[in-house]
Amino acid sequence: MVEKPKKPKKPEEPEYPTALGASSLDSITLLGQNLADDVMGEVGFGELAFWLATQRRPTPGETRVFEAVLAALADHGFTPTAITTRLTYLSAPDSIQGALAAGLLGGGSRFLGVTEDCGRFLHEALSTREGSHPTDEAGWDELALAAVRSAREARRMIPGLGHHVHKQGDPRTPRLFQLAAEEGQFGPHLALLAAIGRVHPQVLGRTLPLNGAGVCGAALADLGLPLELLRAFALLARTAGLIGQLAEEMRNPVANDIFLSVDLNNRPVPPRPHDDGPRTAGAA
Repeated sequence: MVEKPKKPKKPEEPEYPTALGASSLDSITLLGQNLADDVMGEVGFGELAFWLATQRRPTPGETRVFEAVLAALADHGFTPTAITTRLTYLSAPDSIQGALAAGLLGGGSRFLGVTEDCGRFLHEALSTREGSHPTDEAGWDELALAAVRSAREARRMIPGLGHHVHKQGDPRTPRLFQLAAEEGQFGPHLALLAAIGRVHPQVLGRTLPLNGAGVCGAALADLGLPLELLRAFALLARTAGLIGQLAEEMRNPVANDIFLSVDLNNRPVPPRPHDDGPRTAGAA
């Protein structure tokens, strides 16, 4: 008797697990919740952003501090990110997404990136200490001095120190410290940054303010948010600000004036070839 050939096994379907959004014929779920019934109208956007990033629902205190950080970083006027967004809209008014993206792409080490840089700097300094965190101000000051001296010796900037406008003190700084303390979210990153604010003149020879962007990074780190995402939260906040910049540009445009100011006031100068150092004889 001739055996019938066996049917080839179907390859197993790939699986792509996610705890985020999923849809069926009659419902949408998000983070295991029914989107329409349990999230819409029940969960604020800041709370939801925290929940999406951590996959745990924040406490009311965590939400208050997190949303305060978002408010602190939303808009700072005519910064490069705002100007870029407005100029891109001037050039391509049909591309709102392009204008927003252009502004967000400018979030780096000088603008917005300080939030992440400060969080990482503080986390690194905390990780150098063996045992538990300090329990008094003297202990925190000792740890802060070591961190500032190490950065100074390595010729590294100390993120969170200094501000080009608020030279006598950033008004966001004491408010964020206050809110974190009120909500029981004043953790080791904020404690270390506060100590750096006290002791850095001993090393740098001058007093600089603790800037709000750095305090935001410390606050986000104390909330247990991933260090790798701290800049993303700054960009989330700035997205709201850039939408505001676009809305204002549509009503009261200034981008063309900015463009013409540069275009009509440029000053031709002789070319200056790049000097990349001494070249050997016969080099092409």
